[in-house]
Amino acid sequence: MAFQPPYSPSLFRKRDNASGASVVAIDNKIEQAMDLVKNHLMYAVREEVEILKEQIRELVEKNSQLERENTLLKTLASPEQLEKFQSRLSPEEPVPETPHAPEAPGGSAV
Repeated sequence: MAFQPPYSPSLFRKRDNASGASVVAIDNKIEQAMDLVKNHLMYAVREEVEILKEQIRELVEKNSQLERENTLLKTLASPEQLEKFQSRLSPEEPVPETPHAPEAPGGSAV
């Protein structure tokens, strides 16, 4: 009597096909998940870019307004006032771009 394996070769092939199909299904699900993540990230990045563009527009406008104000104040100031202002600025200290809050007696800003 010839040796017969405990399984049928056709069952083994069927199992391989099912295994291959499940691998394809898993690959498809992974691809769908990656697409979903990519779409979500792209949406979030676009949203952030729009927010940053708006902030840039606001800052450019604020900068223009402050430059106009600075020019006006320079034209209205007397030469003595300008000289006094220039003398207050030491070469080591740059002109502060934002006003600093006065300090409270405890040393913390108000």
